[in-house]
Amino acid sequence: MDPVEFRVLNEPAVHPETGQPFSDRRLVECLREGARRFGWERRLARPGAARDGRWLVGYGVASAVRMQFQLPSKATVRMMPDATVLVRSDITDIGTGTYTIVAQMAAETLGIPLERVRVEIGSSDYPPGAGSGGSFGATNTCTAVYRACLELREKLRQGSPPEGLEAEGEIAAMWDDPNYRDYSIHAYGAHFGEVGVDADTAEVRLRRMLGVFSAGRIFNAKTARSQLIGGMIFGVSSALMEEAVVDTRHGAFVNRDFAGYLVPVNADIPEIDAVMLEGLDDKANVLGAKGVGELGNCGANAAVANAVYNATGVRVRDFPITIEKLLSGLNAQDGTMPR
Repeated sequence: MDPVEFRVLNEPAVHPETGQPFSDRRLVECLREGARRFGWERRLARPGAARDGRWLVGYGVASAVRMQFQLPSKATVRMMPDATVLVRSDITDIGTGTYTIVAQMAAETLGIPLERVRVEIGSSDYPPGAGSGGSFGATNTCTAVYRACLELREKLRQGSPPEGLEAEGEIAAMWDDPNYRDYSIHAYGAHFGEVGVDADTAEVRLRRMLGVFSAGRIFNAKTARSQLIGGMIFGVSSALMEEAVVDTRHGAFVNRDFAGYLVPVNADIPEIDAVMLEGLDDKANVLGAKGVGELGNCGANAAVANAVYNATGVRVRDFPITIEKLLSGLNAQDGTMPR
């Protein structure tokens, strides 16, 4: 059966383990849209059937899913003497664009120009946030900022003097939110990959990759796409390169630097694109947004592995997919690459 159709046919109506209804699940749409954009109809079902010169060509698909986490977060918003607004939270920006989206959220909610918002983060003196890991930094912090801005607006409406006026916003933990008890809240996506496998050496090269994702409201399309593409590259890296080799006699890592622990460089990563479906998950939070950071990684390596199988007929079930593992599998078949 076609791998996309197999997934569509097995799409559940409710969470298969808990019986919870899904808050917003558009996995089938991600699969359909991804297949259309990727040209999935050109995939040959028989492994080893597609060639490009010396390269065996294969297509692979995999689903992506990442749970939405809601953790306690706070933020403050203060009106400054120079008519700017100061936003504070102890969340950090690890290169994901936190400064940008926090400023955008405050400007949008207060109805002021973006240049009038100043963001200060990363200090333990500021209100405690949820942190930047686990794909929960943006949604939790922006929800707290949004609520702080609403509180500030209400104080202004009631006639409080603007200068020095401050308000705090807060978001509760998921275990205290009935939505997270009553619904299965996740972000979803579909990965499509094309690989070439050298018919003589079994070298694997990624040729192109596409991800289509549904994560509710997207705060900033540019920074979100950057995160998703970074996650996809992370998946390619785990599928084809990354391996921590341990000396089992002493428990020491053998490859302790980048000379021995391989990660992709620019030449290893060809055309990659990430597409985000417009949406809003009103059960996730008041903003309707879900995390994207790790969604781009979830399932990306599986899509590469499935593409390698489609190219060669060899199933490698432990990462990374190395030349030695592919040759071993091919030798178990008939000793040669398809020609």
